[in-house]
Amino acid sequence: MAQALILIDIQMGFDSPFWGARNNPDAEANAARLLTHWRAKGWPLFHVRHLSTTAGSPLADGAPGAAFKPEVMPLEGEPVISKNVNAAFIGTDLEERLHSVFATDLVICGLTTPHCVSTTTRMAANLGFGVTLAHDACAAFVNNADMSWKPGAPALTAEQIHDTAIANIHGEFCTALDTDTILGTLV
Repeated sequence: MAQALILIDIQMGFDSPFWGARNNPDAEANAARLLTHWRAKGWPLFHVRHLSTTAGSPLADGAPGAAFKPEVMPLEGEPVISKNVNAAFIGTDLEERLHSVFATDLVICGLTTPHCVSTTTRMAANLGFGVTLAHDACAAFVNNADMSWKPGAPALTAEQIHDTAIANIHGEFCTALDTDTILGTLV
């Protein structure tokens, strides 16, 4: 049994005001702690990046925002998976790569909780992987939730969006744990 780390879309473009206010300012630091542990153990890890096909997106391919944040910058030789949809498994070879390193269990973290993190987590579980979500190594933004479908409804906060996204997948698609707990259970 191998446990792989998947870091999703921890990119400079998420510093753009385009996304609005966010929760969990420590998400990147917690992801970096997980990455440091995986590197020290020599365990399999995968960096995922979103290369948007939407004109003007902060994550557009070739734009400065497509770059990984310094805290989790891939080292030479570490696998990088590029995608342009929410799920890291769609249109990529991530599943094959995970099988090639005999990964049966995954630890997932990244940006944003209700979109690419949640979608990838759901798909990973449906593909038969055991999934632990490092909830404090993820973050959401107020612009992740569009309430225009419900006139008069109050806008959701980034924390409400984050918590709701995790509540919807914890127990069915993953086990949500904080970084300290995850690091404390690894050997």
